[in-house]
Amino acid sequence: MDIKDRNIIRDLAKQYSELSNSPVENKKRDLWCAKNSFKLIDPLIYIRAFAWHEMPAAQLETVDPLCRRVENFFRSELFRASFDDDYIFEPWYTVNCSYINTGWGVEYKSSYADDGTAGACKFDYPIKDLSDFNKMRPPVHEIDEVKTKETFERTRELIGDILTVNLNRGPCCHEWTADISCDLGKLRGMENFMLDMYDNPEWLHGMLDFMSKGIQENQAKAEENGDIGLTFSYNQAMAYAEELQYMVPNINGVKRSELWGFAAAQEYALVSPEMHDEFLFQYQIPILKNFGLVAYGCCEDLSNKIDMLRQLPNLRRIAVSPFADVRKCVEQIGTDYIISYRPSPADMVSYGFDEGRIRKILKRDLEILKGTYFDITLKDVETVEKDPVRIQKWVSVCKEVISEVC
Repeated sequence: MDIKDRNIIRDLAKQYSELSNSPVENKKRDLWCAKNSFKLIDPLIYIRAFAWHEMPAAQLETVDPLCRRVENFFRSELFRASFDDDYIFEPWYTVNCSYINTGWGVEYKSSYADDGTAGACKFDYPIKDLSDFNKMRPPVHEIDEVKTKETFERTRELIGDILTVNLNRGPCCHEWTADISCDLGKLRGMENFMLDMYDNPEWLHGMLDFMSKGIQENQAKAEENGDIGLTFSYNQAMAYAEELQYMVPNINGVKRSELWGFAAAQEYALVSPEMHDEFLFQYQIPILKNFGLVAYGCCEDLSNKIDMLRQLPNLRRIAVSPFADVRKCVEQIGTDYIISYRPSPADMVSYGFDEGRIRKILKRDLEILKGTYFDITLKDVETVEKDPVRIQKWVSVCKEVISEVC
């Protein structure tokens, strides 16, 4: 490893260690515990995305591929420290294990624009005919120990004396690879699986059952092997609650019942509540019921599906996306669940910074949300028009509106 790369990473690690070990981080952990356990009414603010790729600070200086991954993490975390939201800077750096066998035995390919620019892409789904389902195989929890150890040891040698290096050995079926919906869209194609609900319902039930059991078996095997750690918790916010253990690095052998679980159904946004329930949620429930607490929803509109979600006994958080009817969701959710309120990034920060518009929207929605348990999550920010202080300004305005309304 080049000495220049090493020095850059170690300098950044020292800065991040100082940041993440500040006493204020423990205060934020306590706040999120209270929020997620119905003990805190005042909303917390979580910046989930901030168009990092547009920022001058995102320019990397190292050459080694491993160093560039570590550098990008440290630089993005140090940059976001200026936002002054309630995001928690954890005092460790996580290395994810390498797997031998992932996926469903068939490959889907994605293609972007011909000019190579980022953005929307098209998936070439492999399950074109019903008989293609016979090619599928369940994902197996099998870690490439040699490759994993090499990456972990290199990282620990690089920064281990400055910051704890956490090794995540959790199953490959996690987050987006564990909600069925995301992989189903890529494997079968969204239009196809929606038509299958009418044309091939028995076949689709068979595929969903196969995927649900495959995910359950993948996660159960990891749990049986003692590979699931406390940092495996995930809820699209800060994964804390009074009912669950705090996240701690390198503590493995925990049960899913001690952690947050997550699922969404963005691909089912245009599917009726009845068909969503029959052709997805009934297959997600056996996966999610193994976790201590669950967060549900991402960008999809769940305004008409709250009653469906109530079937999940360990449900704790529900996303109210930019496409949802805030009033309708609040009327149904009340104080039964934590609301993850997600204003549109386009209205908030992505196209100009219109403080009047921001205040008007936030005041309107916070008046509706007042009295419930909610946080404010800014996510899916694809652009801030290269303005490095726009998110920071938005958080400041958001806090002012909170003080005025709540």
